[in-house]
Amino acid sequence: MARVLVIMGSKSDLDVVRPAAQILKSLGIGVEVHALSAHRTPDEAAAYAKGERGRFDLFIAAAGKAAHLAGVIAAHTAAPVIGLPVKSSTLDGMDSLLSMVQMPPGVPVATVAINGGLNAGLLAAQILAVGDKALRDKLEGYKKKLADDVLADDAALQKEWSD
Repeated sequence: MARVLVIMGSKSDLDVVRPAAQILKSLGIGVEVHALSAHRTPDEAAAYAKGERGRFDLFIAAAGKAAHLAGVIAAHTAAPVIGLPVKSSTLDGMDSLLSMVQMPPGVPVATVAINGGLNAGLLAAQILAVGDKALRDKLEGYKKKLADDVLADDAALQKEWSD
């Protein structure tokens, strides 16, 4: 089973990462969630990235403000890292977003929208599905349900508003 580490800079980011962990679990992907800081616990964060504290196939790193956590993880692993910028009081999360997308050459961090936990989880699942047809089928089912929900909403609107 694929394993994803969802790591956040502090426990206060839990509401942002929860949708990522929930969608991954619902798709049958193993998930661990930790609160570790790039600045206050850099050795522990690096140990997880290096595989010393478990082997992970992919990382989702959520952080606000300086948001170095995703970069620290990416510096220590060849596994994919998805950055999840967290909206902060400082610059509404733009500082976090820019810290993640402006990585130096050779240290990529795929980055989703500010507070985009669900998309971080779905992107992680899509990356893992490249080599897993059963997971790809689950994702196709998820996307079909999204389309069905929109079409049902459209039908209800047409019923209400059509002459």
